[in-house]
Amino acid sequence: MKEKKIVTRIHVYGYDELPEADRQLVDYAKRMVGHSYSPYSHFQVGAAARLASGKIVGGANQENAAYPSGLCAERTALFAANAQYPEEAVESIAIAAFTDGEFVDDPIPPCGGCRQVMLETENRYGGKMRVLLYGKKHVFVFDSATDLMPLTFLKEDLLGEE
Repeated sequence: MKEKKIVTRIHVYGYDELPEADRQLVDYAKRMVGHSYSPYSHFQVGAAARLASGKIVGGANQENAAYPSGLCAERTALFAANAQYPEEAVESIAIAAFTDGEFVDDPIPPCGGCRQVMLETENRYGGKMRVLLYGKKHVFVFDSATDLMPLTFLKEDLLGEE
């Protein structure tokens, strides 16, 4: 038997400690919570994806009475970025959650489906995508989506490539 150890590095910042460009991205994600359609959960999530050109594309969660038909903020932002700017890599994504009249204290991690889409986005463009998770107490920053999901499933696995 072998044992593998998985280590994930998380940079923990106070909002004011973030570089200006990261604060701008987080602020954009925070504004995007206002675009959330969440009449069932009342849990609003906003996301902002920064492209290689510096352009920012936003997204917000969209719920549906038929629950599986909804979509998370992270995916709306990444799918919009990939559809509108297919030649531009996504360099960073920021995510903010709002509930009970205020932003959450601690960062909320993305669901598994969103993590998989983040991995595919990195793979599509052949580079790392930083992930910023906003909470009022602190902001978690990951150097890559693989830090959120270290056991990845990518096209190489699907196609049996080495």
